[in-house]
Amino acid sequence: MRRKSNTSPKTVELDIREDLRNKKEPFEKIMKAVRSLERDDTFILHATFKPKPLIGLLRSKGFKSETEQLGPDHWVVTFVHKKKAASSMEGTSSSHRQPAPSDRESSRVWELDNRGLEPPQPMVRTLSTLERMKDNDTLIIHNDRVPVFLLEELDGLGYDYRVEEAEDGSAWVTIRKK
Repeated sequence: MRRKSNTSPKTVELDIREDLRNKKEPFEKIMKAVRSLERDDTFILHATFKPKPLIGLLRSKGFKSETEQLGPDHWVVTFVHKKKAASSMEGTSSSHRQPAPSDRESSRVWELDNRGLEPPQPMVRTLSTLERMKDNDTLIIHNDRVPVFLLEELDGLGYDYRVEEAEDGSAWVTIRKK
C-alpha cells in the first residue's frame, strides 16, 4: 500500500493481484487501507477480478466506485466517499424503519457450503449473499474452519451470528441480517 501525495486529499493505492495469485487472503489488508482514509481521500485497488462483494460492502460504508478492466486479470477499482448530501438523505427515518410483522413472517433461510474453496472466495460468497438478503433473513454457512476475518467484518457491520465448530474442524456460522 502506498500513499500518493502529502497534501489533502490523498490517494491510497493497493495492489492485491500478487496476493490473489498466491491464494493469500487480502481482505484485512484492504480494510486496513479503507480505515486509513479521510473523507476526501481516494482509494485505488488493483485486483485480478472485479470484486463485486467488496464494492457492495464499501457502498454500505459510504463509498461509490468506478471500475475499469485493464487486462484479463487486471481490474482497477477507484473508491471515493459519496457526497455529504447523499449521505444525509440516507439518514431519513424511512431508511431506518422497523420491519413490519409481515416482513418477519416472510423471512428466509439461506445456506452456503464454502468448504473446499480457496480464500477469499468463502468471504466473497458470504458477503455477496448477505448483500442480497432481506432484513430478518438468516444465512447458514459451512466453512473448512472458523472464518476469523469474516467474523471481524460481521462485528464491524453489526450482524448477529453464532459459530459452531464441528469435530472435523469445520465450522457452521449462522448469521442473521437485521
